Amino acid sequence: MATAEYAIATLAAVGFAGLLVVILKGNEVRGLLMGIVRQALSL
Repeated sequence: MATAEYAIATLAAVGFAGLLVVILKGNEVRGLLMGIVRQALSL
């Protein structure tokens, strides 16, 4: 039972990571993140 739960949690984590990769590849999101980083570094 515990092994199946670990497998499901691992698959969910991999799916979430894949979704983040797809989102972060977009130019709009990249520009937004770069703006946040630049603003944080300029303080």
